[in-house]
Amino acid sequence: MAIPSYPGNFSARALDASDPVPQGFVLLDIREENEFVAGHAPGAVNLPMTRLQGRMDDLPDGKLILACRTGSRSVQAMDWLALRGHRVWNLRDGMLAWRLAGFPVVRDDGTPGAII
Repeated sequence: MAIPSYPGNFSARALDASDPVPQGFVLLDIREENEFVAGHAPGAVNLPMTRLQGRMDDLPDGKLILACRTGSRSVQAMDWLALRGHRVWNLRDGMLAWRLAGFPVVRDDGTPGAII
């Protein structure tokens, strides 16, 4: 399976187990820094939703997959960014769904992390 071609919500089960974040996409974790430090998807970029508006210049290039803990914050951020012309997808049910789908959750040093 793969990420849908049209921006919107999608399930972690739709991701390819061998390449969950394909080339051209960036997984943008919009949880707060303490949540991200506790555990995140390998290669994810952290830009907390609470700082998003003031840090638009810090958005990574590419198509954005947004993730938070449960998908609630990220769907709001997806709508907000889409209104500003960004191509954005939302990981429905967030990092909890990522973990339940069997994808790794790590700390910055590569050790196993936790979703808080």
